Amino acid sequence: MLDSLISQDTEGDPLLVVCTVKDTDGNAIPGATIDVWETDSKGFYDVQNADRTGPDGRAVLSSDEAGNFWFKAIVPVSYPIPHDGPVGELLGMLNRHPYRPGHMHFMFKKDGFDPLITALYLKDDPYEYTDAVFGVKDSLVVPIKKVENEKLALKYGVKLGSSIITYDFVLVTETAVAELRRQKATEAMSALGWKFRFVEDLPVPDID
Repeated sequence: MLDSLISQDTEGDPLLVVCTVKDTDGNAIPGATIDVWETDSKGFYDVQNADRTGPDGRAVLSSDEAGNFWFKAIVPVSYPIPHDGPVGELLGMLNRHPYRPGHMHFMFKKDGFDPLITALYLKDDPYEYTDAVFGVKDSLVVPIKKVENEKLALKYGVKLGSSIITYDFVLVTETAVAELRRQKATEAMSALGWKFRFVEDLPVPDID
């Protein structure tokens, strides 16, 4: 539910997350289902803790009538991917570190729209430009700001000076995605000089 506190980690730095979800025309998308998840302050997801008693650092939310959703979490921290095997050997050969910058995951579902799975990354994280899995895009990097407006603090039930990140997500309709996929497939097949036709929306060589 909205305004959920998704993390019970008292060692983490509190963070308010305020977002919107809209379509490509800027219209609010109400009732979108949003899964959010992050690590604890030590860089571990709840499923990695053998002594956990339930889920933590995650929640399932729904956008309101204005396409807004918000929740309270902790500031994401950097953490290393597993590197005690072949992955670590490969990173060593490439002279690369195993760390991911602090980030938070989001997954969106709404009838009529293409599902979206993405993440937000913290600006000025030490590993912002050297993510071990190359997941960072400029459009997904967000700065941590401070709640400096008393009205805003009261609205979300946080203290002045609290950390906050904001972001506007955009969902694309299933129809638009299907049209774009067909267009790109047509361009690719044409560039190869192949005759083709679509079968169940997939391009196949036309050998008849």
